Amino acid sequence: MRKIWTFLVLGIALLLAACGGDNNNNGSINGNWTAALMSSNNNSSPVFDFSLTLAQVSGGNLNITNLNFTTASPCFAGGANATGGFSLSGNFAGSISGALQMNIQSATGNNLLGLQGTVKNNTVTGTWTLTGTTSGCTGSGTFTMNRS
Repeated sequence: MRKIWTFLVLGIALLLAACGGDNNNNGSINGNWTAALMSSNNNSSPVFDFSLTLAQVSGGNLNITNLNFTTASPCFAGGANATGGFSLSGNFAGSISGALQMNIQSATGNNLLGLQGTVKNNTVTGTWTLTGTTSGCTGSGTFTMNRS
């Protein structure tokens, strides 16, 4: 009888582990993302496009790596560093939602791109503002960021 209970408990434990082992990343913000930032004057082409990798670390902070602007711009020509945070809400059954805040600081000049958005599953939508000292490095608009 003892062996039956042991096998039953082990079977249930394996079943529960299998149910929680989904690796589709829908339950976290972690992964590779691409972003398109549109001007507030409704231009049809993006002002900035970039890709990056997000990883949530302790306290809602984000580790942001592999930042790569794919549009030519003097604002971030020398590279950039990004910091950000993410607050999770909603259900934990495979979908995420919450708020994302991110700042991208140019390596040269004093240009700062701030993004504030709402995360829903594999998409972030929100607004951006660029302030800076490099000529032409000011503006604002909306953005969409998608998990790639």
